[in-house]
Amino acid sequence: MADVSEVLMSVLSTIRVPKPGDRVHKDECALSFSSPESEGGLYVCMNSFLGFGSQYVDRHHARTGQRAYLHITRTRKTKKEDENNAGSGHPPKKKPTRLAIGIEGGFDVEQELYEEDVKVVILPDKQEVTSEDLATMPDVVRERVSLSMTGIMAADSVSHTLQVQQWDGEVRQESKHAADLKQLDNGVKIPPSGWRCEVCDLQENIWMNLTDGKVLCGRRYFDGSGGNNHALLHFQETGYPLAVKLGTITPDGADVYSYDEDDMVLDSKLPEHLAHFGIDMMTMEKTERTMTELEIAVNQRVGEWEVIQESGTTLKPLFGPGVTGMKNLGNSCYLNSVMQVLFTVPDFESTYVSNIDKIINEAPSDPTQDFKTQVAKLGYGLLSGEYSKPAPDPGDENGASEPRGDQIGIAPRMFKALVGRGHPEFSTNRQQDAQEFLLHFINMVERNCRSGPNPSEAFRFLVEEKIVCQQSQKAKYTQRVDYIVQLPVPMDQAANTDELQEAERRREEGDSSAPTVRAQIPFSACMAALSEPEMLTDFWSSAVQAKTSATKTTRFASFPDHLVIQIKKFTFGLDWVPKKLDVSIDVPDTLDLSALRATGQQPGEELLPEVAPPPLMTPDVEVKGILGSHGNEDDDSLYSPLLSPVLDDSTVSQLCEMGFPVEACRKAVYYTGNTGIDAAMNWIMSHMDDPDFSAPLVLPGSSSGPGTTPTESLSEEHLATIVSMGFSRDQATKALRATSNVLDRAVDWIFSHLDDLESMDVSEGGRSAAESEGGRDPPPGPRVRDGPGKYELFAFISHMGTSTMCGHYVCHIKKDQQWVIFNDQKVCASEKPPKDLGYLYFYRRVAD
Repeated sequence: MADVSEVLMSVLSTIRVPKPGDRVHKDECALSFSSPESEGGLYVCMNSFLGFGSQYVDRHHARTGQRAYLHITRTRKTKKEDENNAGSGHPPKKKPTRLAIGIEGGFDVEQELYEEDVKVVILPDKQEVTSEDLATMPDVVRERVSLSMTGIMAADSVSHTLQVQQWDGEVRQESKHAADLKQLDNGVKIPPSGWRCEVCDLQENIWMNLTDGKVLCGRRYFDGSGGNNHALLHFQETGYPLAVKLGTITPDGADVYSYDEDDMVLDSKLPEHLAHFGIDMMTMEKTERTMTELEIAVNQRVGEWEVIQESGTTLKPLFGPGVTGMKNLGNSCYLNSVMQVLFTVPDFESTYVSNIDKIINEAPSDPTQDFKTQVAKLGYGLLSGEYSKPAPDPGDENGASEPRGDQIGIAPRMFKALVGRGHPEFSTNRQQDAQEFLLHFINMVERNCRSGPNPSEAFRFLVEEKIVCQQSQKAKYTQRVDYIVQLPVPMDQAANTDELQEAERRREEGDSSAPTVRAQIPFSACMAALSEPEMLTDFWSSAVQAKTSATKTTRFASFPDHLVIQIKKFTFGLDWVPKKLDVSIDVPDTLDLSALRATGQQPGEELLPEVAPPPLMTPDVEVKGILGSHGNEDDDSLYSPLLSPVLDDSTVSQLCEMGFPVEACRKAVYYTGNTGIDAAMNWIMSHMDDPDFSAPLVLPGSSSGPGTTPTESLSEEHLATIVSMGFSRDQATKALRATSNVLDRAVDWIFSHLDDLESMDVSEGGRSAAESEGGRDPPPGPRVRDGPGKYELFAFISHMGTSTMCGHYVCHIKKDQQWVIFNDQKVCASEKPPKDLGYLYFYRRVAD
């Protein structure tokens, strides 16, 4: 024992006690998905508080010289022990009665019961020191080590603090209309039962307006159930904001909805408001499920394997390499689905998984904050098969039962925290749009693979837009980079229009037995809508020097190795309320887009002159001017009049009403030449990630404007810093000029303008010789791959719910000619992949 005591004394100076703010990783290895429950447990460095699995702790010791680690192992208690504990006073699990997580009445946070073993291990000889051993050691050793052990075990782990442990969906705010709600003295009295919608006679989902007592049906849900929107329409006609759901009124309260505030609310004067229409709140009984109970039912159903897409089918669980499940961290199914698909793409596998040893060896001192390390860790976890094992059945001590659908799987906590850091949406535990996350992740890959292999090139392609002036018949060609094809859904092309109209008629007549009919849209109609020319009514033609009409045609200037197609199911109604189109589309297994190849300028075709629109500015009242960057007080030859833009105020106002910053709206209108709301909106959508998106509009010629800093005044130090990141000197110069020589802003700018910057380079390689079509030269601009436009479907992501902000995502991936469904931790062979109901479709190129 004396030897261990001496060793501890020699490393005592490296043993720290966690302080507030220290990041303690005691639940997950920084380089793998090992945890205290894994074989070998988890080793937490007692200096950096990083956790390492048994396969990586020796590497960390050799690299850093750290010797003292806290070894944590957890063994799950058997079901028999759990039942014994339950018999000693622990109540059985209750069904949730509250739309909440981690609080009384809500959904339980996943909490297993474990036996925990904690001891200090000294490397390299792995000498062990238990708490009992410490008691016999010198005071200085015992106190320091005990404090460190206690501090590490008491500290909130990083993964714990990242999770929302408590969430209450029933916390409602007092309505701003409640205190002074106007109620009409119209003599209306509401009976205690037997309510019907006054418009359509519907008897379910009935709401009473608290201003005039109108009894009307509620909103229609995405699947056609619910009401016929008559209560909502009444608010839009009258502006009367509050309604109560009849059938939910009890002495304790009721469901009150504010159409103006677009949320469930509290009404502190509800008894008084109900009494106005003859309703005695104290005598009412609940006859309908509250909105909370309906949501709880939906949330419980989402977790059931049978309901997710392939209901009624017994699916065979799969285990092994490439079929690893991912734990849902709370609305993280969008992330799980996207990453499962990406790691079936060879570029991502070769960049991250095949090079994992090299990436880990080059990782910084804190690998939890390194993008490449965490992506490689996730990819290896998904493809290796190490974590693709059946989750232990608490009641099966001998492992004799059939494997369940659930896997041990991996919990991508570090990855989610890293890719979401600083993002207003992906840093939260709210549900997100899988398509938006895919683009966000590709953007991060672009930033982090600037000087090496870039797997996102697998999806990158060039789009050619051809605009033809209808008056002069002259054309303009532009190219842009894209990663996703957004496919419109022409609802008027439904193949079952008669069925849809009949179902709609029966619903409007209050027929509760009316079937839910899904619109069947031919895929060919969607492709036709994508390829047909778009009419532009406010196009400024440089040929005729005036606004006129034009047609815009979009084609592929290159075909990527892997093509992503998004079905535009999510749209806005006339009232700007987001809604989801319930459609079935016969998406094909194979796709030939060759006919959509861009042709470029045709023989004999004239191009529109490269002339800018007339200046949209007028000189202000007599103002001396602004001194140019080389001017001086004696020489005013470089003075220019102070100019202010003349902008279409109505367009600026419309954009502001949509929630965009006013300065961004002014720039959108200015840079699109006052050509209308559509052009301005397109400008906003393509510049939202610019660092200066919300910065004030700076006019050309202003010395404070971006791009006016002369080259000789640029900081050589700043130039060298940006060049060291893998950019050329010309690119660094352009970035610094665009940001007035401010290094931090220049770095942000350069990463948000990668496509523009790449066009400054000579395209390296463009496409491989094997993929070239008839020796065609690679398209100019950013490096893209190109080849035949023939594809086969290999994966799709499906969404269930009313909007991208709620519901659930799963993905289907074709592996060895077998479709596999990935539903978070459950991975099974798919029997009937619902290819007609997908949201994102992934195709790979096939050889001619």
